[in-house]
Amino acid sequence: MEKSEARRSVNRFADTVKVYVALTKPRVIELLLVAAIPTMLQAERGEVNFGLILLTLVGGWMGAASANTFNMVADYDIDQKMRRTRRRPLAKESVSLRSATIFGWVLMIASFLWLWLLAHSLLAGFFILLTIWFYVYVYTKWLKRRTWQNVIWGGAAGCMPVAVGWAVITDNNGGALSAGWHSWAQALILFMIVFFWTPPHTWALGMRYREDYEAAGVPMMPVVKPPLEVTRQILLYTWATVITSLLLVPAASWIYAAAAVASGLWFIIMATRLHSGVTKGTPVKPMQLFFLSNNYLSVLFVALSVDAVLGWDNFFTIVSGS
Repeated sequence: MEKSEARRSVNRFADTVKVYVALTKPRVIELLLVAAIPTMLQAERGEVNFGLILLTLVGGWMGAASANTFNMVADYDIDQKMRRTRRRPLAKESVSLRSATIFGWVLMIASFLWLWLLAHSLLAGFFILLTIWFYVYVYTKWLKRRTWQNVIWGGAAGCMPVAVGWAVITDNNGGALSAGWHSWAQALILFMIVFFWTPPHTWALGMRYREDYEAAGVPMMPVVKPPLEVTRQILLYTWATVITSLLLVPAASWIYAAAAVASGLWFIIMATRLHSGVTKGTPVKPMQLFFLSNNYLSVLFVALSVDAVLGWDNFFTIVSGS
């Protein structure tokens, strides 16, 4: 009997842990952290500060987990109406709103203190707080429920890992990254890559789950605009993403340049096919573009990471002769 009770206690504890982990949207966090690693490596080309990167990832994880938890609290009502989100912890009432809110606050405070005191970057801690506020109040509670442009502007929250990573490296180098191409210009380019990438990525998903968003009363673009306009916008933002990615070429070697061109062409071709299919009235599979967009960003940032770790002369250095 005692062993059975102990086993049940362990199982209950494991189930509770799973519920709280689910609140953080771990798959979303993985994608966000993918942007932080190459940013930190590029900020300090040729150097790999494993300890600082790990500290930043842990702090960033807690911040993103907090934002996602507050997002679920705010979206509790509409998550119950959508097939895609009905199995989320709050929608299933696996955890109370009060407990989830407390969990979000604990993660937010811990993230700020972690980045400030352990990663030695008050600026990174500020960026985390700004990200959580923007994602929860500006995107989730305001934009998401009021305008089809919600993803365009709300996507800025997903770009913030770039700013966090760059801030940590800058602060730990005494602000020494402020000259030449080792400046915040690169961070801004990386920020804008993710910013332009977010709409086609999310709208492709929105096309697949259009009925879900409509039932929940969320005015995503695929709900309020005809399919042809949606795919036209997807194509435009895909081009903007690829063009922006090329702006970083002068600060990298041929490794990043080759990956940016090849993966960018791949991304554009698939977005063009989606738009062409809708134009011709043939059946389309928007989820193919959704998954490809994930692969595109991964390839781009992995290539930048390798490029930065090797630290070969970048095009800017070669041309300037410095």
